Amino acid sequence: VVASADELAKALAEIGTPAVLKTAAFGYDGKGQQKLTGEEDLAEVWANFGTDRAVLEAFIPFERELSVMVARSADGSVVAYDPAENRHRHHILDVSIVPARVSAAVLAEAKVIACQVADALDYHGIMGVEFFYLPDGSLLVNEMAPRPHNSGHHTLDACATSQFEQQVRIVCGLPGGSPKLLSPVVMLNLLGDMWPDELEAPDWTPLFADGSAFLHLYGKRRAVGRRKMGHANFLGSDVEDALKRAEAIKAELLRSGR
Repeated sequence: VVASADELAKALAEIGTPAVLKTAAFGYDGKGQQKLTGEEDLAEVWANFGTDRAVLEAFIPFERELSVMVARSADGSVVAYDPAENRHRHHILDVSIVPARVSAAVLAEAKVIACQVADALDYHGIMGVEFFYLPDGSLLVNEMAPRPHNSGHHTLDACATSQFEQQVRIVCGLPGGSPKLLSPVVMLNLLGDMWPDELEAPDWTPLFADGSAFLHLYGKRRAVGRRKMGHANFLGSDVEDALKRAEAIKAELLRSGR
């Protein structure tokens, strides 16, 4: 944790480059982050960062980002959903591929670690635990989201119990629901740049024609920039089939967007 340009310089000398400077609060979707190579004017970087406290982390080369939604009840019972493989576009979650395309051993390990994190925090509710999958096959926890999470939206259509129902069950003191994955699925985020105009919605006909895609819109009136406007879940016989269809719809939406 650094609180001045001088502390940033000392931390960078200790950690080395490249490194990532992050705001200590309110950062999301790549906002409040800057990659440092060591060639920057750190006084200028700190002045432009506009915060009185930040976190400097070593840059981690990773192969994939995974996430696990985990739900823990007040009685200590805990369940984990199948890990998602997350890909990003402009630092914003683009697609979540479930189950993640890693070995069965890594899938199982990610679920175990997520449950251990929830237990260690004595957490009650639904939580997203994100991992870096490293080139040597190991997992590194890189972030926790103590709430329903974007990478868990696939649970609405592809799991026995959605992340939202799971949260309500736990808050109400009800038994937790099954996290069972009923179908391979790809979740596609629908961002504002897929809208032809801020007030003009896309033509959803191709998505509805898919037959196994489910559209969820968030009721936001203006599609500003790359605002998250909704998502679509594509069920398939396997993740490659679902991913191919999701990517085709995404390409069509981006062509007609702005």
